[in-house]
Amino acid sequence: MRNTMFRRLTALAFILAIVQMAGVDLNPPGRNAYALDDQGGLDVPYVPTPENVVEKMLDMAEVTDEDMVYDLGCGDGRIVIAAAKDRGARGVGIDLNRWRIIESIENARAAQVTDRVRFMQQDLFETDLGDATVVTLYLLPSVNLELRPKLFRELMPGTRIVSHDFDMGDWAPDQVAVVEGSTVYFWVMPANVSGAWEWTMPDQAGSGRCVLKMDQEYQYAAGTLHEGSSKTPLRDVRITGRTLSFTVDQKVNGKVVPMYYEGIVDDSSIEGFVKANDGSLSEPMAWKAQRDPSTRTPIDRPADVEM
Repeated sequence: MRNTMFRRLTALAFILAIVQMAGVDLNPPGRNAYALDDQGGLDVPYVPTPENVVEKMLDMAEVTDEDMVYDLGCGDGRIVIAAAKDRGARGVGIDLNRWRIIESIENARAAQVTDRVRFMQQDLFETDLGDATVVTLYLLPSVNLELRPKLFRELMPGTRIVSHDFDMGDWAPDQVAVVEGSTVYFWVMPANVSGAWEWTMPDQAGSGRCVLKMDQEYQYAAGTLHEGSSKTPLRDVRITGRTLSFTVDQKVNGKVVPMYYEGIVDDSSIEGFVKANDGSLSEPMAWKAQRDPSTRTPIDRPADVEM
């Protein structure tokens, strides 16, 4: 037992020396909003996520070898290590506790995934999340709420977010699962489709200028289609990552028919297709709409965080 402990401490000391030689700052200056309280203690106590919950989190996010997984508050690194070892993903673990980072590096070395993961000791609020395709969390409700605006600001539409035990306030999850007493919450970052969009219908679909006015909060949206003097509300509006779809009644060859639209949002443009649900059109038609950027509005509410 004593020999085992000695070997472990020796390995930790060796890893610490390598980390320091590599120039990693284990005592970063600046704001420590995630991990330090006013007395210099950790905001979020270290409680490891059970292995079966880790597996469920990765399952819900459908992690593959094409993903970059960021674990904010990574502890011993088990989530990004599992994502790399079992699913071929790449991963980044963020934690403010230097010993957790050292332990994570040792665990990655033991799992032989050091070529696919890295760990950084830093404040998660100072971490650039722009290249994440999956973000995993096991923080606290107040920290999740404080983090939420950063997620909406930095994550690309379609990025999956999974949180162990704690939700995001009034941002309703897309899925919820329970694993032996632990709750797992799952969201897909929605595209922002708010504002006024414009396109012209092809001749075979009635022709004419269309203006779509959209209101959105989180992944939920409603809108009205304006054609001349007519205003028609949308039905079955869905936003899943970058994909927007809806149904709206329009005139085709003098007849009012339900038209189904689906497209991929790319900033202030949408490209996809439109088809008549009743078969009035022989095949789907290309659809492209442009948004007036000045009409775009934020889709997340300011979080009410108790400090």
